[in-house]
Amino acid sequence: MNAVITGASDTAVGRLEGSSCMELHAEAARGALANAGLELSEIDGVLCAYSMTQPHLMLSSVFSEYIGMQPNFSAAVQAGGATACILLMNAAALVKAGVCRHVLVVTGDNRQTGLTREAAFAALAGVGHPQYERPFGINVPASYGLVAQRYMHDYGVTSEQLAEIAVSHRKHASLHPKATMRELITVDDVLNSRMISSPLHLLDCCLISDGGAAVVVSAGDAASDSSAIPIEILGAGQHHTHEHIVAAPSLTEFGCAQSSAEAFRQAGLTPTDIDVAEIYDSFTITLLVELESIGFFKKGEAGEAAAEQQLEVGGSLPCNTHGGLLSYAHSGAAGGMFHVVEAVRQLRGQALGAQVEDARTAFVHGDGGILSAHCSLVLGRV
Repeated sequence: MNAVITGASDTAVGRLEGSSCMELHAEAARGALANAGLELSEIDGVLCAYSMTQPHLMLSSVFSEYIGMQPNFSAAVQAGGATACILLMNAAALVKAGVCRHVLVVTGDNRQTGLTREAAFAALAGVGHPQYERPFGINVPASYGLVAQRYMHDYGVTSEQLAEIAVSHRKHASLHPKATMRELITVDDVLNSRMISSPLHLLDCCLISDGGAAVVVSAGDAASDSSAIPIEILGAGQHHTHEHIVAAPSLTEFGCAQSSAEAFRQAGLTPTDIDVAEIYDSFTITLLVELESIGFFKKGEAGEAAAEQQLEVGGSLPCNTHGGLLSYAHSGAAGGMFHVVEAVRQLRGQALGAQVEDARTAFVHGDGGILSAHCSLVLGRV
């Protein structure tokens, strides 16, 4: 059997006064262990992401020290929004190779309460190329605005269609008791919200949140150690085309096409076989581009699909059923891990909000940078 996810948990999200990066890591980790029915002493590998509020060269070692464990294997990964999926891909490789039996994968940060506005801006300013971007003031929203402008030009995507994505996500979040933003919105609400970087309005953009999330990845033959319903990692793939937007080979074609193709190949499935999708949505345009590049919709059709409610529970492809980064929460690398946790709950039939009926397969995708780093996962109920 492939590697399996035996435990999954996330903390409260939103504005968590008094929280710290390591506290959120520990809470999420203990939740995942409890969900798996495992003890900390049974974990022999630890993988962590990164933190903006408590940066450290060896964050995985810092976490292990904080929670009181001495793992046989420890490492941290930093790949922006693709980090969570890459961590799972690495964890799966570790248990399949026999290096570890149970790997604890942890993410978390208190980005909302732990960073001033100036500090957050400074941290994200490092995304731009030091010679060709930063001196001219480009930022992350502006870079995604460039993608949106080009996509609109080439494929006729409209601001109204992008707004429909935000509306559908808010519908899902309204059903989730833990979601940050639960008040329903309309297309007009999105279009009338403050312009951030044309054509992206405020409600086209993800949240900034506190929160943590963690999963336990176990070897197939170790699933019996756990009392939880195992979720199999059927396939995984990565692809990296560039780091800075000035070096992107295209503003309409991205590495999610290759990463998802590899994940589907390993799983022996196609996009039409997926029951529920949890795909990175830092901006509405991010999700639209990825839906089409991955192959769920043809070029220029995802916006219309959103307008037809095809992305909602009950539609042809229920997507980001917890509300995604747009309405559930976004706490650094934990943002992508929230998608993983939601996929696990959907496949177990234990969703806290909108449950997709008889979901057997899930697709999860993470995107880091300016559609730079991509990692795709195909999950299935054993």
